[in-house]
Amino acid sequence: MNRIKLFLAPMAGAADSAMRRMCREHGADGCVTEMVSAAAVWYNDKKTFALASTDDGEEDCAVQIFGHAPEMISNAVKVLYDKAVVKPRAFDINMGCPVRKVVSGGDGSALMRDPLLAGKIIEAAVKVSPVPVTVKMRTGWDKEHKNCAEICKIAEESGASAVCIHGRTRQDMYMPGTLDLESIAKAKTAVRIPVIANGDITDADSAKRTFEITGADALMIGRAALGDPFVFERIRAGLDGTPYAEPAARDRLAAAKKHLLLLIGSKGERTGVCEGRRHMAWYTKGMPGSASLRQKMNTAATADEMINIIDSIEEDLKL
Repeated sequence: MNRIKLFLAPMAGAADSAMRRMCREHGADGCVTEMVSAAAVWYNDKKTFALASTDDGEEDCAVQIFGHAPEMISNAVKVLYDKAVVKPRAFDINMGCPVRKVVSGGDGSALMRDPLLAGKIIEAAVKVSPVPVTVKMRTGWDKEHKNCAEICKIAEESGASAVCIHGRTRQDMYMPGTLDLESIAKAKTAVRIPVIANGDITDADSAKRTFEITGADALMIGRAALGDPFVFERIRAGLDGTPYAEPAARDRLAAAKKHLLLLIGSKGERTGVCEGRRHMAWYTKGMPGSASLRQKMNTAATADEMINIIDSIEEDLKL
């Protein structure tokens, strides 16, 4: 099997700079930011610019934008690129987010119901972008309207450099048992640009299956990376057929601590600790007493308290 690239998905509320750095350290070939509102950029929202910012060492990171107005998408691409200290490697247009708040405004996967508008949005981004433009989508709006192959062809004709398809419809959300790799395979044969497959890739077996069925050019990993940046090196070893030693509990705790400190370093102690709670819960999932640990973490207010909790886990496990 040829070396296939593994990317971190643009998960809202999770794939910030700290998580991206952890995943790159453990084998991710590239990352995408959390989705950024083109409308918020239009109205100069400061928090939005923070979401879109990339740090030193993130030259391989793409910025994802969502919106349904071509002029706002065009503006977002120009403004975000000009303001970026570390320039993004690409701009990714979100046409796959299934969340009600997003689709009710005509954004995300709602755009798959309007192929003409989808094409105009991609063209608007390509026209002004100094870097490649990619598109992330789903297989369609619902099982009666699986049109990802059509949207992929429109994306290619509109100048997109690559597409990524999550193997579910908007209606499916993230329901188990709904993954449809065959639709990705059909889209792959419909275009010449690279196709990235996404959805339920959790280990080497699921990665191999996705690759073999879809013929994808790369794979994107999402929820499996939450609290487990090691998933990239684990899958890489499985794909390459090389030995892999699972990280010991001490390694997972060390990664948790590093992730927490990166969060605090980039967002400040108060926000870093608050957002770090859910990440620490993911890292410690399955460890003895994880339920009581989550309770302690949810009341921790300082970096020292959080680190002391992590250190206490090591002591309890006699690491």
